[in-house]
Parts: sequence; C-alpha cells; structure tokens
Amino acid sequence: MKYAYEDMNDDQFERLVVCICRYLLGIGVQGFAKGPDGGRDAKFVGTAEQHPSKAAPWVGTTIIQAKHTNGYNKSFSEGDFYSKTSQKTTVGEEIPRIKKLRVKGQLDHYMLFSNRRLAGNAESEIRQHISQECAIAEGSIALVGVEQLELWLKYFPNAAKAADLDPIDSPLIVSPDDLAEVVQAFAKQRDVMAAVLDTPPQIRVKYEVKNALNNMTPEYAKAQLRRYLKETAQIKAFLAAPENYELLQLYESVVDEFQLKIIAKRRDYQSFDAVMEHLADLLFSRDPVLRQHGHKPLTRLVLFYMYFNCDIGEVEDGDA
Repeated sequence: MKYAYEDMNDDQFERLVVCICRYLLGIGVQGFAKGPDGGRDAKFVGTAEQHPSKAAPWVGTTIIQAKHTNGYNKSFSEGDFYSKTSQKTTVGEEIPRIKKLRVKGQLDHYMLFSNRRLAGNAESEIRQHISQECAIAEGSIALVGVEQLELWLKYFPNAAKAADLDPIDSPLIVSPDDLAEVVQAFAKQRDVMAAVLDTPPQIRVKYEVKNALNNMTPEYAKAQLRRYLKETAQIKAFLAAPENYELLQLYESVVDEFQLKIIAKRRDYQSFDAVMEHLADLLFSRDPVLRQHGHKPLTRLVLFYMYFNCDIGEVEDGDA
C-alpha cells in the first residue's frame, strides 16, 4: 500500500521511520528526540540486524534523521534540500551537527530519510559530499527516498501498522485551496447569511438512517445537528444563487474529491466521526485560512453540510 507521505505530519513520518529502522537495525532503535542543538535524531547502538546486509551489518552508533516535506513530488536534488555550494539547505544545515557528533565519537553510521525522490546520481553526489565533509566512510552513509521507503514497506508491512498509520491517513485532502475559497466566500457573506431560516432543508436520506449507514455515533450526530442544522439552509440558498454559480461548481469539485477518497480509504470499522474529525484536522493543519479563529467553525459547518446534504458518505441505496 502506498502512503501519501506529503500529507503526513512530521511526527507521523518520524514514527514510520523509527518503525522501519527497528526492522533494519534492531528493536533497540530509540525514537526521535530533540538534542541540545535543536536537531531531532533517532539512534541505534549495537550491531544492525540486516543493514546494509546480514553478512556485513553496521556495528556501532547509527544516527537517523528524518526530513519531511509537505510538498508533492519533491526530490533530493532540489536546491532547498541540497547544494554543494550552499549551506542554507536541508543537508547543508545538518552537516555541522553531524560533524560535532562525529568528533565526539557519537556517530559511526548515518541514515537520512526523506519523503522525496532520490535519483542514483543525486544519491552518489550527496553521499560523497557528506562523507568528505564529515569524515565518514561512504559505506556508512545511507540516503533513503520514497522509492526505498516503498520497497521496505513491502518487505516489512507491519512497520506501518506499528507506526499507527491507517489508510485514512492517506490524503483525504488533495487541495485545500478550493475549500479555502469556499469558506472565504462564506465568511465574506456571513452578514448576508445571518438571518436563520426557520425551516430546515429537506435531505435525501433521513439523518438517522444515514448515520447508521455510515457508522456515525448518536452522540456525535446529535452534537453536529444541534450546532449546524439551522445554517445548512443558508448554505444551500447561497450556493443556489445565480451569482454564486462559480462557487457552486467549486464546491461540487471539492465534494467529489472528498467523497471518492473517503470511499477509497476508510475502513468499515471506522466511525464516520473519525472521518469528519480527520478531515477537519487535515484542513486546519494545511491551510492558514481555514485555521483562522473565525473560519474554523465555518469550516466545520461546510463539512457538516456536505454530510447532511448527502454529498459525502453513504446513502440508503449504497451510492455516493
């Protein structure tokens, strides 16, 4: 199974790296911790179980670093990650830290993981550069990109499970920019939409039936209904207005994306409470507009409307 590493947060990626390294090096791999210089390293001391091979394993202290980026389709060779002539890069900023550990006798081998693509020529150049700068044998340096991560996850499928990763952690959100525009539009029109409509909208499936189909808990469903029901009619009227036709198209493209990914990624035993909260968390973490204090409840309102209006989640006949 492939994971969208760019949609993980730093802690998730570090946890995955530690779990993989426990298969490669040994159960004694210590998790990532902040050092006195502000860096975050994981560590293994001893004889590796199967890296780089069982016949010739690393022996001594191995320092592990994980460099996560939210960018999609990034590579090791990009200028922000590595440049032979600049220290203001991800690799360049780590060189002094590696040197210090090496001088103190606290580093024999070095592993650098990143959710970036790693081409062969870039791997050779960066490994050689670290070797020369830090006085480490090239054979004691390992650079790991997404290609190797995918391969190791096939060999060690339980690593993802041990890291508490789940298909729902894969991207339910591809582009929060569209929803940000929708929410911005709602926010700008909040005064216009302030009048609460007395008659709630008619939904295609009874709320209780939809909740049962989607495994949404009664407590969560009741709380959502109490907080947001009155405003769903305002959203529906707003999207139906002729002058907001482009926003309606934008909204429809967002719900199509959400719904298809929810169907593809969620598991039957997961409550839809978890799906809704995960969507909200991802949106808030990835878009500064949506996590503004005034927009957070509005974002949750839009998500509820998507669910209440049967735009996301299962409906009675099993169709999306």
